Amino acid sequence: MSEKEVILTVAGLKNMEEELEQLKTVRRREVAARIKQAIEFGDISENSEYEDAKNEQAFIEGRILTLERMLRNAKIIDDDDHKGSEEVALGSTVLLRDLEYGDELEYTIVGSVEADPEKHKISNESPVGRAILGQPKGCVVEVNVPAGTLKYEILDIR
Repeated sequence: MSEKEVILTVAGLKNMEEELEQLKTVRRREVAARIKQAIEFGDISENSEYEDAKNEQAFIEGRILTLERMLRNAKIIDDDDHKGSEEVALGSTVLLRDLEYGDELEYTIVGSVEADPEKHKISNESPVGRAILGQPKGCVVEVNVPAGTLKYEILDIR
């Protein structure tokens, strides 16, 4: 079974590598110290400190494995790949106008791992991301969402 390609920006790659390093060095040592201290309290069968530390250790090890797998399957999108492009591509920052309300929205199209709507980063797999990918400036796109159909005009692509 082939693993899914993970699309990352250069910044996203850096963040993921930093998180992995933090988990492998700092967090592993911290949780190991907590486990050691909990064992010193005596009977571990009824020791909630020990149980909590072991659960945290399992979470950290799982996250390390997940990050390593994602990094192995990473495809980096370079900002230069879409510069001067006339169409929305991965890594593009797009200015949209909601045709129903007139609001202007700015989004950067990223892979699903980096998506963070609060930071105006939307996934290429999201309904809006899928609808605008490959579309030129000036194009009106319709996005089907559970609440109905939204219409956006692509005002600018950077």
